[in-house]
Amino acid sequence: MKGNVSALELVEPRSLEHALRLLRDDAPLTPLAGCTDLYVLLNFGTLAERRFLNLWKLNALRRIELRGDVLAIGALATYSQLIRSRHVRQRLPMLIHAAREIGGMQIQNRGTIGGNIANASPAADSPPALLCYDAEVEVVSSKGARWVPYATFHKGYKQMDLAPNELLRRVRLPRRAADARVVQHYRKVGTRKAQAISKVCFAAALSMEGERIADLRLALGSVAPMPLRCHRTESLLRGAPITPEQVVAARGELAREMAPIDDFRSSARYRSRVAQDLLADFLAGGAGSPAATVA
Repeated sequence: MKGNVSALELVEPRSLEHALRLLRDDAPLTPLAGCTDLYVLLNFGTLAERRFLNLWKLNALRRIELRGDVLAIGALATYSQLIRSRHVRQRLPMLIHAAREIGGMQIQNRGTIGGNIANASPAADSPPALLCYDAEVEVVSSKGARWVPYATFHKGYKQMDLAPNELLRRVRLPRRAADARVVQHYRKVGTRKAQAISKVCFAAALSMEGERIADLRLALGSVAPMPLRCHRTESLLRGAPITPEQVVAARGELAREMAPIDDFRSSARYRSRVAQDLLADFLAGGAGSPAATVA
């Protein structure tokens, strides 16, 4: 390990309110929970922060609750909790699939949905599903709370609508995410089948009226500086039949919406081609098939 643990300071709040006061009065403090990303940075000696606010023991932020037509997921809910939750399994199959793709069991027991969001990695596994579900995130500070549409939360690479004195408290998802008529599909492409950072992450939710697409929600990870909702491709396909010509047009529009890069995991050309192939496969074979919900 290249990082110097003795040079780090860990502050443990007694409650959420205490944590928010510390962020207001004792800055700079970097919030942490499961530490699955922090340990990687520490191991490679690239961890810049030195003072941390440990949120792990704030169990009130772990609740998963169905409130009327809205499912609320606490920011500290772990991936294992999501997988075990009856409400999440019934309503959010793409999120369940994403949680199962994240690392191994140890990571799933420690990693949190709030951490996956606030780490702001474009390669994170849960954001494409959350974008398709029209999720909202609750941001809190000592001054109060506000709800932010998840579609506008990420502003750029590692940039968020989150001030240094604010925390994520929970994520909420509307009832329409559970509509049984909506075909949901999630796919992660990585170097290996398990414990790999995504090269491309694909999520889609589709409903048909006869032979035409009534609605389509499409999101990608690892192909842009932040998780990408593909509005232009959705608009091109919405209201149209799924024909070979329309699939070709959709592939082209999707390629123009993306901005993939070359890095040590993959090339921009590979990412673009794979994302187009995933869309074409979904439209040609998955749309309308119950198997698409678990592909």
